[in-house]
Amino acid sequence: MTEETQPSDAPRLPTSQPMLLRALGWGAVATVALMLAFGVIGFFVSGSQGVIGGVLGAALAFVLLGLTIGSIAFANQRFIQHENYVVIFFAVVVGAWLLKLIAFIVVVVLLRDAPWLDTRIMFFSLIAGIVVSLIIDVLVVTKSRMLYVSDPSN
Repeated sequence: MTEETQPSDAPRLPTSQPMLLRALGWGAVATVALMLAFGVIGFFVSGSQGVIGGVLGAALAFVLLGLTIGSIAFANQRFIQHENYVVIFFAVVVGAWLLKLIAFIVVVVLLRDAPWLDTRIMFFSLIAGIVVSLIIDVLVVTKSRMLYVSDPSN
């Protein structure tokens, strides 16, 4: 038997997995660029507090992006062979969304009156990070070559 016809014991991942990892990689690159850009903008607007706000806002946007992509990739990797895959998949993703919501509220409340932080710069940096991550997601999805039907099973 050739290697192509031998049955594989490794679990088959959905074809969307490389697309998710590509979006995460581009998100990391964009986050570094946003940290630099908003760090400089923050410095000129309000000194070191602005730098901290710009960098922290971009980093928070990446964490929020990473939790979504990470939860999807984790559920695909870990539970693809489980008979209740779809239910577990959505439970993991919705759980990550709830975690993101709670973490975002906690971070905002904790940093609301921090004297070492320019919250305006952080807000604009966070919004820019979210918009850029949405643009990256759209570009990665539209440029990927995905099947029109579900993953083939041999």
